[in-house]
Amino acid sequence: MINLEVNLDGIVEMMLAMMFGPAIILALIGFVLQKRNKKAAKVFFILAVTYVIVSLGVCGVLMTQ
Repeated sequence: MINLEVNLDGIVEMMLAMMFGPAIILALIGFVLQKRNKKAAKVFFILAVTYVIVSLGVCGVLMTQ
């Protein structure tokens, strides 16, 4: 008999990783660049915050449906 059930274990963790993973990486790059180049670090921090805002909107809508 063929198993037709879909295994969705880990879907929430995957969505959380997609929401916060790149933003954390961008923030870490910003912290590394903060001593050498403050302007570039500020750009990375702004990108990280923007990514979190957009991803919470997109993934939040996907998680509520």
